[in-house]
Amino acid sequence: MYQPVCRLIHHQENKNMTYSSSVATQSRPQVRRNQNSVAFGAAAKSLGPVSNTIILLFLFALIGLLYLTQVTKTNSFGYSINELRQQRSQLQDEKADLEIASARLRSLDRVAQSEVAKSLVPTTPTGTVQ
Repeated sequence: MYQPVCRLIHHQENKNMTYSSSVATQSRPQVRRNQNSVAFGAAAKSLGPVSNTIILLFLFALIGLLYLTQVTKTNSFGYSINELRQQRSQLQDEKADLEIASARLRSLDRVAQSEVAKSLVPTTPTGTVQ
């Protein structure tokens, strides 16, 4: 889009032309005396409403994608945490069973080494029945 930029260019009153003034007049368009000239310059380019809408939709999609990746990442961590909790509960149950078995084995050793067990008479087979 071009918007008009009005510039009034006045013809030089001095008729003596130097090298720099001749180069400057060559770059300007030809202007006649007592006439105004209008030069059109490029205005600052901006995005239109369609481009803004597309960019906003793209940004919302990008934010949504980032949100979904974070949610799925936390869900995957949640599954591994649940697996570790189940493994911990199984190990705690196994530990409790081993403690019970250890207590049973220790109690047999204690009974065998107690004073009452030492005072018992050992039994030996006397013979066979025919």
